[in-house]
Amino acid sequence: MSRVLSLCFLLLAGIIGFLHLDGRPAWAPFAELAPIVIEESIEQEKSSKTQQPSKPNIAAPMATWLPDTGAASVHAASLIAMKDGAIRAFWFAGSREGASDVVINSAVYDPQAANWSAPTIVIDRLGAQSGLSRYIAKLGNPVPSRMADGRMQLFFVTVSIGGWAGSSISTMISDDEGLTWGRPHRLISSPLFNLSTLVKSPALPFADGRLGLPAYHEWIGRFGEFLRIEATQVIDKRRMSSGRGAIQPVVFVKDPQTATALFRQTRSSELAKQIPVSQTLDAGQTWQGSDDLLIANPNSAVAGLTLNNGIRLLALNNIEAGRYRLVLLMKYAQSDQWQVVRVLEDEEALPNEQRKEFSYPYLISANGNDAHLAYTWDRKKIRHLYFSSAWLMQAYEQLLQTSSDAQPKQGKP
Repeated sequence: MSRVLSLCFLLLAGIIGFLHLDGRPAWAPFAELAPIVIEESIEQEKSSKTQQPSKPNIAAPMATWLPDTGAASVHAASLIAMKDGAIRAFWFAGSREGASDVVINSAVYDPQAANWSAPTIVIDRLGAQSGLSRYIAKLGNPVPSRMADGRMQLFFVTVSIGGWAGSSISTMISDDEGLTWGRPHRLISSPLFNLSTLVKSPALPFADGRLGLPAYHEWIGRFGEFLRIEATQVIDKRRMSSGRGAIQPVVFVKDPQTATALFRQTRSSELAKQIPVSQTLDAGQTWQGSDDLLIANPNSAVAGLTLNNGIRLLALNNIEAGRYRLVLLMKYAQSDQWQVVRVLEDEEALPNEQRKEFSYPYLISANGNDAHLAYTWDRKKIRHLYFSSAWLMQAYEQLLQTSSDAQPKQGKP
């Protein structure tokens, strides 16, 4: 009887703690985007290029490695631009994914010196357990963001029971750009057990200063959710996809009301291994599934980024099985086609047992015109690539020059 009473008490406490969602307040629009200055038409751009001498090749993207922590396994790197122009990275490291010794690390990239600082531990399992006042079995997926008041916020996954399906999202706030962190808080995103909510992709700012956090659910169903966050509270949430086939949404914002979400597919073997897509026309309050993006996806995460000039970037494993090939794709505003502009890793020529894993890409821009990419390299290292604005514009110009060639359509995100 005492166990039944305890369970009833926990359920009641969860519902009471979640009542702040009942009001379902009206959502503010997405924050205004930087002005898009891009050529009015492909033909005008191509015509102007024919009148100019060809430009020399720009230096290749700069590659560095995040610092070694001595851990046997590393994964799930993420990035954020700092106020001084540096880049701070987060990732988890331990004996293996899901082990009790996993910690969340951080390091800072100096773009002038092109090197990384020594790694520091942001939080470990026991620190999370103490701060959250609840048992924590393991940690995962750190995702940094910038609050409206300028402070840095870190979302990360905590698990108290079971596997990743037993996850919840916790968060911490830093007043000094990630040097120190306040006490962690658990996001309450469900009125009952608050289980099976995870995070992987960057948050989006709303015009009212709140954040829209793309999240996902893995227990019973596998689907995306869009959480409306104010500091350490979930103000509202909406489902982004349905069923069991779409997780880890990454969102491209088009205007204050319109955005497109691309998902990692987790479909059964007989279904298409392509990228599921959802759209919103009301700043994330409702989402409607649309046609797949016709690019292969092997049940692996994707990363996306929109530059100030409207160019969109996408990093993913564009194969149906395995994670041995990783590419960067580009699409300009007027086009319906994504095109590969850089093969980042490719071990197709090797036997299956010799192929390494290249996965979990994460893209950001420091100034709106460049791009930083981090990804897992064989679960042993984290690789970082920097794409200068000059390199990206050269890739864009080459994309324009070849746009009239016969290319298979690859969707309209």
